[in-house]
Amino acid sequence: MTNLLKDKKLSETPFRKEVLAIFKNYKTAIPMAVIERDLKDYNRITLYRTIKIFLEKGLIHEISMTGESANYALCLSDCSATVHHHQHVHFKCTQCEMVSCVEVTAFPSLQLPDYKIEQLEIQASGICKSCLQGE
Repeated sequence: MTNLLKDKKLSETPFRKEVLAIFKNYKTAIPMAVIERDLKDYNRITLYRTIKIFLEKGLIHEISMTGESANYALCLSDCSATVHHHQHVHFKCTQCEMVSCVEVTAFPSLQLPDYKIEQLEIQASGICKSCLQGE
């Protein structure tokens, strides 16, 4: 965990370590409400600044599903503030409402005439693996 902060040239404050530990405890993307619930004691402004710097440094990425509040997930180690190397689909389960980053073997390529695509995000919704197994 400490290496992630060092790799992104962030100082290792106890609060940053605590927020990062929350992300590591979840296998899915999490909304701000979950982060707030899991923190022992926090200042809201400090939390929002921490999330903002984690986003800017490419430590986490934001997932904004249509009509929903944002969710956040850990990035790969080679993501930066300007370029995220995500080869996954953002999936929201319509039953349990969890948002997940689902790896895909072949991420589609898209060419738009007279445009340069710098980032491509794919969102899907349906029933997740856990909910399907529980049926």
